[in-house]
Amino acid sequence: MPFINISTSSKVDDKDKLLKEISILIASLTKKSQKFVMARLEDESKLFFNDEGPCCYFQIKSIGSMNSHEMTKPICEFIHEKIGIPIDRIYICFEDINPKMWGWNGRTFGWFVTL
Repeated sequence: MPFINISTSSKVDDKDKLLKEISILIASLTKKSQKFVMARLEDESKLFFNDEGPCCYFQIKSIGSMNSHEMTKPICEFIHEKIGIPIDRIYICFEDINPKMWGWNGRTFGWFVTL
């Protein structure tokens, strides 16, 4: 955790590079170790946002450490710079997950007293 899910109608040429760079950005924004960031990219997805122009749906799930107000701009700027999606064609969904509802390494994070 965090988990990032990027769906875009655009083609991404260097998928590995994009995934690594977005993992670094999200680790920085959430102040969590990059070793816990998981990212998925679905490019060339069939998405419709008022028309068939390029667009992106960005989903981030994490246990705390998210300030959507402060994170939205750098995420949008990253997507615009790296994929070329206009900022007004990007939706971001932030989801703060209860630690008891996130499993890893054979148990849930809710098992730990502190994170």
